Amino acid sequence: MKMKLAARLLFLVVVLSGGAYAQDPEPVKGFDRNKLFFGGNFGLSFGNNTLVNISPQAGYRFSRHFAAGAGINALYSSFRTRYVDGSVYSKQSYGMAGLNVFGRAYIIDQLFLQAQPEANYIWGKYIQYDVSPPYEMKSKGEVLPSLLLGVGAAIPAGTGSFIIMAQYDVLQNGRTPYGDKIFFSFGYNIGGRR
Repeated sequence: MKMKLAARLLFLVVVLSGGAYAQDPEPVKGFDRNKLFFGGNFGLSFGNNTLVNISPQAGYRFSRHFAAGAGINALYSSFRTRYVDGSVYSKQSYGMAGLNVFGRAYIIDQLFLQAQPEANYIWGKYIQYDVSPPYEMKSKGEVLPSLLLGVGAAIPAGTGSFIIMAQYDVLQNGRTPYGDKIFFSFGYNIGGRR
């Protein structure tokens, strides 16, 4: 009986002393790799409408209320119009490749505002198959700026967070890849301890 009591007391001392050392560590001065985060938006869809989106980002959480970073945009989309018999009438394809930087201001841990300036090279092609020879039109590739402003939610999950955002391109330069309405994006960030 005394042995069981001694074992329980020893176990209690070990647990309590371990808890004392498990408190938050001293803040790291300078660069802290634990504040780095990686993520972005990724999407795939195939069929009459094909979409491939690979847009990784990396950032750094400077404080509880501010983070910033940069990323790469890569998107390809194509759309086929078909006749009732299934034959293809036309095909439109569109591509985008570019760079972005972003800044986030966290209102609370799970809610943030984001500004994201971008420069994207955009190109496209349209082919109509019901004429002989098929009619083809290519759009002139050009670099277009965008400035995305939005609000997002960071939902903790595992070692990171799911990111849900509503954004709008405020520059609206005529051929913006984002359209003239608010759009939604979904992604995941790994890391970025506060």
